Amino acid sequence: MARSSSSGSDKPASGDTGDVRRASTRSTGSVTLGDVAKLAGVSPITVSRVLNRPEMVTADTIEAVRRAIAETGYVPNLLAGGLASSRTKLIAAIIPTLGNAMFIDTIQPLNDCLSAAGYQLMLGLSGFPELCEEDLLKAILSRRPDAIVLTGVNHSAETRQCLLAAKIPVVETWDLTATPIDMLVGFSHEKVGAEVANYLFGKGYRRFAQVCAEDERAQIRRRSFEAALRDKGQSCLSTVCVPTPTTVRMGREGLAQLLAEGHRPEVVFCSSDVLAHGVLAEAQSRGLRVPDDMAVMGFADLDFAAYTFPSLSTVHVDRAAMGRHAGEVLLARLSGRPVDKKMVDIGFSIVARASA
Repeated sequence: MARSSSSGSDKPASGDTGDVRRASTRSTGSVTLGDVAKLAGVSPITVSRVLNRPEMVTADTIEAVRRAIAETGYVPNLLAGGLASSRTKLIAAIIPTLGNAMFIDTIQPLNDCLSAAGYQLMLGLSGFPELCEEDLLKAILSRRPDAIVLTGVNHSAETRQCLLAAKIPVVETWDLTATPIDMLVGFSHEKVGAEVANYLFGKGYRRFAQVCAEDERAQIRRRSFEAALRDKGQSCLSTVCVPTPTTVRMGREGLAQLLAEGHRPEVVFCSSDVLAHGVLAEAQSRGLRVPDDMAVMGFADLDFAAYTFPSLSTVHVDRAAMGRHAGEVLLARLSGRPVDKKMVDIGFSIVARASA
C-alpha cells in the first residue's frame, strides 16, 4: 500500500500503479485530482500543494506528481481554486466578429499584456448587431471572470445591471461616452465622420457618396459625415448600406449600385478599408481613374491600405494602443493600484495617400 501524508515532506511511493492507470483509462468521467494522487502515491492535498504552493513540497514529490499529471492528462479545476481565493485568473473579452482585422489588432496586444501578468483571455463573439451580447455575457459571468472587456458603449439595461452587480472591473472599448459602466478606452466616431467631411471638402470635392456598413459605429460615422457636409451647404450625397461583417465583394457591389442608380460621386467615403478596397477594384474594372475620376477614402488604416493601387487614404486608429491601455487599466485595478484615468481617448488621424 502506498503511504500518503498531508505534510510537505510527503514522499512518493514506488510500486505497481498499473491498476490506477487502467482504472483511469476505463473511467467514463474526467481524471480527478484523486486519480493523480493515487498514481503519484501521495495524498490529494499534496497534489494541490504541488499545483498551488510548490515551495511547500520536496523536489522528488513535485516530479512524481508532474509525471502523474502528464500520464493521466489531468487538467486542474482552476475555477474551484479561484473561488476560494476570489480570483480565477480569467478575463473575458467580447467582440462582434473574428472576420474583421480591426478587432483582432486590438485583442492581440490585450492578450499579450494580460498573459504576461498570468491571466488567460477568454473570447466571446456577440455578432452584428450585438443582439447576443446579453445572453453571452450571462454565460461568461457564470464562469466568474476577474474582469470583462467590451466592444462599444451601447448595452441593454439588463446587461449594464448584470455588470454592475458582478462587481468586477469592466473596460469598454472602441467608442466614447460620458457614462461608462466603469473604465473606457476608445475614440469618437462622431469626430471621425466630421473630420473626414472637413478633409474631403477641403480637397475640393463636392459630390459625395458613402458605402457604409450597417453596424452601429459605422452608422454614427455616416450620420456625422452627413451632418458636417450639410453644415457646409452640401446636399449632394448618396449612400449604400451593406451588411456586416464587410467584404471586398460588398465594396465592389456598393459602387456598382451607386453607378447603376445614376450617381456620379467625386469621392466615396467607405466605413472600412475592406469596403474601400472593393470600391477601388470596381472603379478600376470600369476604367475609372482614382483619384482623377473618383476619389476613395477608407477607415481603420489596415495593413494593406498603404499597398493598394493607388494607396488608400484612410483614418488611422491605434488599435494596438487601445488593447494595451485596456489591459493596463485592468491589471492596475486587479492589483489594487489606483487608475489615474478611467477614460482614455486614444484619438485618430487622417492618413492622406494617393486615393483621395
